[in-house]
Amino acid sequence: MIVVTGATGGLGGATVEHLLKRMPADRIGVSVRDVSKAQHLADRGVRVRQGSYEDPAALRKSFAGAEQVLLVSGNDPSADLVSLHRNAIEAAVAAGVRRILYTSQQGAVPGNPYPPSALHVATEAILAESPVAWTALRNGAYGPLDQVLGPWQETGEIAQPADGPVPYTDRDDIAEATAVILTGDRTLDGPVDLTAPTAVTFADVAGIASALTGRPITRVVPGDEQWVADRIARGAPEQLARLLLSFYRASRANYFAEASPLLAELLGREPASVANRLAADITA
Repeated sequence: MIVVTGATGGLGGATVEHLLKRMPADRIGVSVRDVSKAQHLADRGVRVRQGSYEDPAALRKSFAGAEQVLLVSGNDPSADLVSLHRNAIEAAVAAGVRRILYTSQQGAVPGNPYPPSALHVATEAILAESPVAWTALRNGAYGPLDQVLGPWQETGEIAQPADGPVPYTDRDDIAEATAVILTGDRTLDGPVDLTAPTAVTFADVAGIASALTGRPITRVVPGDEQWVADRIARGAPEQLARLLLSFYRASRANYFAEASPLLAELLGREPASVANRLAADITA
């Protein structure tokens, strides 16, 4: 059995959908905080059990019988996520799980100025010390492009801080590849990168958008503090604005610059490119 945590969230839910295409529903389990939100999965034959990273005993029960567990990383900035991840890893070990897959992040190395990197580094270290096999899926940035780029279709501008190359990756491609790993014969040990095949800058994206729309899309580079002030003026919390700024600073230092071919190998096709995704946004 394969058990997926965070199955009512975006990445976890998409992974379960891809698992359902590849294996019987009664071989899939989910561990969720609120079982009522997973009723649609229970109705299709998926085993649904309550479990949260704050409750190790419930986690052990929700992981019972699992050969593999997909641990979707937490995203509450106010929580001690490393301790919560440790709870989940220890619960999986106690339940007799043979392999843990963990959703990490591309560039999860010491020194990366993007704060989530540190929690992934720490969690990967806990996995390395555990007695079970493990895989850390260092996923490329997979946020919706309209959120990353801002209202460029209305303004004709991509106005974001100075950046560096990033292989912006489609979330559904990552979910499908994760299902392939969970159900396949290929063993991947330790950290592996799952990214789109090409890293691009916002200047590159502006060029792609210009070609797709047939009108000039300009790359505008505000200063860091001006950009933060503008975000706050539009209603964004300062903490969130500065977190996003740290991502751009990390990209400038090339922490996300190296794309990997593994995602394409797992999918057996080219992953969605920025051009593909922009074209879909334009026609939506």
